Amino acid sequence: MEANGSAPQRARDGKHVVTLREVADAAGVSTSTVSRVLDDRVPPSRSATAERVRAVADQLGYRRNTFASSLRRGQTATIGVLVPRLSDTVMALMYEAISRAATRLGYFTVVATTGDNPADESDAARTLLARNVDGLIVASSRRDDPLPRELRERGVPHALVLRTDGISPSSVGDDEAGGYLATRHLIDLGHTDIAVLSGPLFASTAVGRLAGARRALREAGIAEVPEWIVETTFGIEDGEEAGNRLFRSASRPTAVFAANDNLALGVVAAAHRCSLTVGDDVALVGYNDIPLSQRLPVPLTSVRTPFDQIAATALDLMLATTIPVDDPIRRAMPTLIPRRSSGSHRATTAAGPPAAAGVTRSEGRS
Repeated sequence: MEANGSAPQRARDGKHVVTLREVADAAGVSTSTVSRVLDDRVPPSRSATAERVRAVADQLGYRRNTFASSLRRGQTATIGVLVPRLSDTVMALMYEAISRAATRLGYFTVVATTGDNPADESDAARTLLARNVDGLIVASSRRDDPLPRELRERGVPHALVLRTDGISPSSVGDDEAGGYLATRHLIDLGHTDIAVLSGPLFASTAVGRLAGARRALREAGIAEVPEWIVETTFGIEDGEEAGNRLFRSASRPTAVFAANDNLALGVVAAAHRCSLTVGDDVALVGYNDIPLSQRLPVPLTSVRTPFDQIAATALDLMLATTIPVDDPIRRAMPTLIPRRSSGSHRATTAAGPPAAAGVTRSEGRS
């Protein structure tokens, strides 16, 4: 093999590998021009020269060697992503959005699940970093999580996504605004007996959504009922358990804001067990607007999270050479999507549950 590269390169199957130099010679431009034009990490140029270079590259069968170019940059063009679990639809949607955003920038993503366990999260981060990923996107962060601090201290490029510790570069939804929109929607429909299933308060998402709900209640002059503010995890079974308690109590809420669509699905199951009809006997609003929401027998009103926008911003933050210390957290505005499940106050107060359900209708608490 000749060190000066004058001999034709061969792939492992013995076929000739087309080089940048060959494309440049055929197109009548410099190799640096060919490199810039064919770099899929940057927006494509539409100049006549760029079009000619791409046409020549296609004709010659050129394939960009991403591994070699990454080695020259001292990078692997790979990004590690940490999520609690992929069985959670929200986390699966978030990872897919991150993967799409990374692909557009010429990066490949590798995902690891942590089960919302800080020790497993740290182990997964170490494993990914040992494989020389160029940075980490962390969707599993807790408010007291030590991992983001360790990443900052080590100078590891990273960004938190969906959840934030309030310090590290973070791309999140405006959860307080979303919680406010959901609860304000129920109030505008005439409800005053409103329960809130917050999710786990170790997650900034739950804290923000609960804060927004409380702000809406406070502005409307509606006093909180302590037993109707329920901390849960984000699982369907937790929503069902909480819903059963709420609907079988001596006085039940006429409306529920569930800070996650999985929780809302559990509430739907609980309502069915208690012979209540969502949208008629009880109003329900979820959060994240997962694809299943609009396909339920009673379509679910939900607060839509802009996953693609959040993912793109997270990549920008992770790849940025400097992050303004006074603005490390970027918040994307959610959108309320009204559907049948939130019904109306007239509907949910006009129809009480059957006596066999063991539930009495609330007469309106303020």
